[in-house]
Amino acid sequence: MLDIDPQFGVVGMALAVLLAAYAIVGEPILGRRWYERLERERDLDPHALLRVYRLTFAIQWACVALVGAILLIAPRLDPASVGLALPGGDHLLEAVGFTAYVVAIVVVTGLILRRRAAAGKAVPGQSALSALLPRTSPERRLAVGVAFTAGICEEIVYRGFLIAFAVAVLGLSVVPAAIVAVAVFTLAHLYQGAAGMVGVGVLGAVFAALYVSTGSLLLPIVVHVVVDLRGLVMVPIQAGHERDGMGQGGLEPPSNRL
Repeated sequence: MLDIDPQFGVVGMALAVLLAAYAIVGEPILGRRWYERLERERDLDPHALLRVYRLTFAIQWACVALVGAILLIAPRLDPASVGLALPGGDHLLEAVGFTAYVVAIVVVTGLILRRRAAAGKAVPGQSALSALLPRTSPERRLAVGVAFTAGICEEIVYRGFLIAFAVAVLGLSVVPAAIVAVAVFTLAHLYQGAAGMVGVGVLGAVFAALYVSTGSLLLPIVVHVVVDLRGLVMVPIQAGHERDGMGQGGLEPPSNRL
């Protein structure tokens, strides 16, 4: 079970507030604007998606770098306080087993949805982020990097950092802090609409439970990456909507997105 008592210090707190403000306010607003812009440009600019992917890399790794700076500055905030540790705890075996189960479910359902998409049938939930789905080989290759980036960076920021922040600033215990972090993570996916956010919230709760039960971000990162790989790469856009890549563009808003 996660047990932390983080202290940020004055300078560390200033940086932490800046990052928390971006996660709570900036990401939902900017993510939605970027997605709407991508929807407008998707079929007109062949490089639109690739630019968004590269911006995703830059923003998410910058947020992780800021977490690193806070760790260096804060007097009582070690890497384990933000989940950068090996998993442990009394329920480690159960958590590992659950992780394997979830990964298997994601892969199997991904194969089923892949066949459905290849047959030209609608894929449930795909419409919530249709502008983000890759259509060309360069987009698919970059989408793999986006999936790994989102899985790693979002867990560090939305699980490790935000839970520590809520404990230190709001005085919450770990479980209520994790609930707050899940709410912020869900809001960050505002561009997906209400239906998409419900799914994101469920996934966020799974990631948080794995983190809290093991004190490590390793297992949630594994599941998160697999989920994003399924959404971006494993399940293609329906055959009826596939473009040949000539005069067409590419995929997701600059930060999280799946």
